[in-house]
Amino acid sequence: MEVSVTPDGSLPDRERWLRQTAMTDPGSGASSLDGLPDDIAGLCRVVQGALIHTSWISAYDLTQSDLASASRQTLPLSDRLRRLAATASEPLGRQRSPKARLPGTCRDFAVMLCGLLRHKGILARVRCGFAAYFYERRWEDHWICQAWMPRERRWRRIDAQLDDVLTKHLQIDFDVTDIAEDMFISAGEAWRRCRLGQDDPNMFGHGTIGGLWFVRVNVIRDHYALNGAEVSDWDTWRDAVARHQQLSDDEQREADAIAAHPAQPLRRGIPPWIAS
Repeated sequence: MEVSVTPDGSLPDRERWLRQTAMTDPGSGASSLDGLPDDIAGLCRVVQGALIHTSWISAYDLTQSDLASASRQTLPLSDRLRRLAATASEPLGRQRSPKARLPGTCRDFAVMLCGLLRHKGILARVRCGFAAYFYERRWEDHWICQAWMPRERRWRRIDAQLDDVLTKHLQIDFDVTDIAEDMFISAGEAWRRCRLGQDDPNMFGHGTIGGLWFVRVNVIRDHYALNGAEVSDWDTWRDAVARHQQLSDDEQREADAIAAHPAQPLRRGIPPWIAS
């Protein structure tokens, strides 16, 4: 995807990607971030030392009973920092044992990294899409963070969830701070491929749930995230029933328009499974 930049390699709307959102703002915990590393890989290690993904704890030889909680609710960074401070006296940059980390999902890793990057003055944003590195022959619902590389004039894809344990477990041999296009694609790109018949919509989803309707869900969620709403009513996709999984022509055309320009001004609306 082409990115419009100024002659010096910066983005015209750079302030948009430096501005903290309700989810990425460290709030009163900002002072705990000042001594953290300035590089992307170092900030990823900070996030990895604080969080553990609820669905991958077996890779760390843990069970659900080893965790204090297993909520899938994405927390604002300010709340996350308060909880981290309340459960350990060590500074944030000191890596915790897996059992002592706070449980979360891929979106928590992305939100936390995005907040840290912005705090360091690095342009960053949270993206919703699909990853190819969790399961064979399937694109799995996933969230990552992107950081702008001015010298390279591109957005770098970063997955802070992939620490040493998971990279070994998943046999990942690529740089998790610079993920290639064939390993993670945005929801909009997935939608485009499906609409053109280049990919099977049923290869995109969350676990056993998938199809074009689910790709549309992520198109909308990515659109919301790029407009500063990393959580939204569209996270209730689990409430959708069979009739909601049949997309009308109007719904498909709207998704076409959003997928083509996901960072456009927010299009508000209530999902049908909430309205009906």
